[in-house]
Amino acid sequence: MLTRRGGKLGLWEAVSIAVGIIIGAGIFSILGVGAEVAGRNLPLAFIFASAAAVLVAYSYAKLGSKYISNAGPIEFILRGFGDNIFTGTMAFLLWFTYVVSISLFAKAFAGYLLALIGAPLTWIHMSIVEVAIIVVFMLLNFYGARAVGRAEDVIVAVKLGILGVFILAGIWSVRVQWIIPLLDSRHLMGALYAASIFFLTYTGFGLVTNASEDIENPEKNVPRAIYISLVIVTIVYVLIAIVAVGNLPIRELVAAKDYALAEAARPFLGELGFVLIGVGALFSTSSAINATLYGGANIAYALAKKGELPRVFERKSWFGEPEGLYITAGLGILFAVFLNLDGIAAVCSATFIIIYLAVIAAHYRLADVTRGNRPLIVVSFIVVAIIFVLLMYHEYVTSPSTFWVIWCTFAVFAAVEVVYRRLTGRVIRYRTEKRPELARYFRRG
Repeated sequence: MLTRRGGKLGLWEAVSIAVGIIIGAGIFSILGVGAEVAGRNLPLAFIFASAAAVLVAYSYAKLGSKYISNAGPIEFILRGFGDNIFTGTMAFLLWFTYVVSISLFAKAFAGYLLALIGAPLTWIHMSIVEVAIIVVFMLLNFYGARAVGRAEDVIVAVKLGILGVFILAGIWSVRVQWIIPLLDSRHLMGALYAASIFFLTYTGFGLVTNASEDIENPEKNVPRAIYISLVIVTIVYVLIAIVAVGNLPIRELVAAKDYALAEAARPFLGELGFVLIGVGALFSTSSAINATLYGGANIAYALAKKGELPRVFERKSWFGEPEGLYITAGLGILFAVFLNLDGIAAVCSATFIIIYLAVIAAHYRLADVTRGNRPLIVVSFIVVAIIFVLLMYHEYVTSPSTFWVIWCTFAVFAAVEVVYRRLTGRVIRYRTEKRPELARYFRRG
C-alpha cells in the first residue's frame, strides 16, 4: 500500500512501484497454467495479453488524469454510470478480485514451498499450507504488521533481482527451435486462451490510479506511469517466457505447473537455480498476500460497505472494519482449498475483465470530458469482450464447474448489492470534487 512520506511520489517512483506490483506473484503462480494452454506459443500469449492491457490502460490513463481519486476504477464507473446497483455491484466485485487473488497467491506459495522441501503436492498438504499462510498474515495485522510493511520494498527488490538472474543466465541457452511460434489456428487459439488468463498478470497497472492522490502532477504522471510500467513489464514477461520455453520442454513445464518457473531454471542453473527461483516465489507470494490482504482488500471492502473510502489509508484501519479482515481471509482460504490453480486463475481473470469492461464503458460515456477517442474506446471494449468470451468458452469446455462458479459469483454479488442497498440505504459517493476540471484542488490533505 502506498503512503506519502514527507512528499508525493514522482514519476519514476510511481513507475517502480507499479512495476513491483505488476511483476508480482502472478508470474510465479500461473506460468505453468499458461504453458499448458499455449504450449510453445507462451511468449506470444504474453504479447497478446500485453496488447489488450494497453487498450485497457488507455481508458485508465485518460480517466486517471482527469479524476484524481484513490477510489480508482470505482470512481471512474461512478462518474460514468452514477450511483446505482450496477456501480455497487462493481464495488463488491472489486473487493472480490482481491479475495481471489489472495487464494491464488496462497496456492502458489504452497506449491513452491512443498516443492522446495520435497513434500508431495497432495490436496491435504497443499490445503494445510494454504490455510496456514493466510492465517499467519491475518494474525500479523495484530502483531507486527508494520514491520512486515517496511520489509515490502526489500522483498520487491529481491524478487526483481531473482527474475533478472533467471533471464540473464537462461537467455544464452535458449533452443531457438523450441520458441518458434506455431501459427496454425489451433495453436493460435491456445495462445489467445492463455492470454485471457495472463491478463491478470498485468492488472497491477490499474493500482496506479488507486494512488493518484499521492502522485506529483497526477494529470500527466498517472498516464505516463501506466504506459511506461506496461512497456517494462511486457519486455520482462516475454523474456521470462522465452527463457522458460526455450530451456525446458513444454511437457515438463506443465508437469511442474505448481512451481513451473523454478523447474524452468534447472537446465541452466541446476539445483541452485531451482532453489533460487523457489525462494523468490516464496518472497513474492508472501509479500503479495500481505499487501493484498491489508492494502487493496482493506480499501475495497470499506468502499463496498460504506460507499466511501476512509480518510486515512493505514493497515490498522482494519480495526474499524474487523469483519472485513475475517471475511476476506475466510473466503480466500475457501477458494484456495476447493479450487485448483487453473480455476482460481480463471475466476480471477474473469472478475478483473468485467471491471475493465465497466471502466471502458464508463470512459465511452465520459469521452467528452477526458478528450478520449471514442472509436478507440469501442475497439478496446470489443477486444476485451472477445477475451472474456474466449475465457468463458475455454472454461466451459475444459472446466464446466469453474465456468458456473464465475457466473454464480457475478449473480451472487449483484443480489448482495440489491439486498444490502435496500437494507442500509448506502450510497457510493464521489471521492473528488464533482467538477473534474477542479479536481486537482480537492485532494486529500
